[in-house]
Amino acid sequence: MLPIDSTKKLSFTRCIRDGDLVIVYERYDNMKAIKVCDGSVLENRFGVFKHSDWVGKQFGSKVFSTKGGFVYLLAPTPELWTLVLSHRTQILYIADISFVIMFLEIVPGCLVLESGTGSGSLTTSLARAVAPKGHVYTFDFHEQRAVSAREDFEKTGLSNLVTVGVRDIQGEGFPDELSGMADSVFLDLPQPWLAIPSAGKMLKQDGMLCSFSPCIEQVERASETMRSSFTDIRTFEILLRTYEVREGKLDDFQGDEAGSLGSLPRKRRQRSNEGSNVRETTGPPTVMARPCSEAKGHTGYLTFARLKCLS
Repeated sequence: MLPIDSTKKLSFTRCIRDGDLVIVYERYDNMKAIKVCDGSVLENRFGVFKHSDWVGKQFGSKVFSTKGGFVYLLAPTPELWTLVLSHRTQILYIADISFVIMFLEIVPGCLVLESGTGSGSLTTSLARAVAPKGHVYTFDFHEQRAVSAREDFEKTGLSNLVTVGVRDIQGEGFPDELSGMADSVFLDLPQPWLAIPSAGKMLKQDGMLCSFSPCIEQVERASETMRSSFTDIRTFEILLRTYEVREGKLDDFQGDEAGSLGSLPRKRRQRSNEGSNVRETTGPPTVMARPCSEAKGHTGYLTFARLKCLS
């Protein structure tokens, strides 16, 4: 869970307690969420780790197994939770999430409406952004998904910041009792244009709306619907390219390989003047960067609009 201290404030400096949710970091591409239970153990290729050894340590601690292997115990921030949560639906990732929070102008104390909840990846980040006094109302038409999301928010310590509702926003719109109260509205729906009129009624003057759609045809129809009540309509596509940075030796590469950072380092042998004798040459370590082999491409289009102010 997001660590909460005795004053109900988010805190990443308090110590791990029995019952806490931690992210066990084995390596950069292998993490898992574990609930700390005194008497339980974690077994992996690095050995056996006793949960009792974790209690009292701070988040970020390095802990060792019975055979000397180690893992790190990290606080389940929204960024890490996005990487380990159960996928009930396709989720939004960090690049899209950060862009959404910035362009929706979400700050602590805001009231945000979301539909649909899905796996809760975005909802978790929205909750942190509005904490400690704001609130997120999120809706999903699928009852079991809503129940699972509610359980996740309990586990991550966000239940006081998030209310999960079961509702068909496309068909029914948002609840009338929230009319005129929302600072921002986020839509992730197959037919967002059906919910845009209701979203406009929920927003405060000058409030922001965002619609996430995977297809440009959805964007065109949603934008057309926004024209009557919204202004400053803009659409973005976020493409993220990550790089792997590591230390190696340029002498490990031959010919074209020296210019190709995608090649793995290997020992280079060079013959001496004595003919049969060989010696290994080494050079100074060099930091090299290369694009990761797997790059995430198109996820969806983000369309933002601002509610027109009444004259």
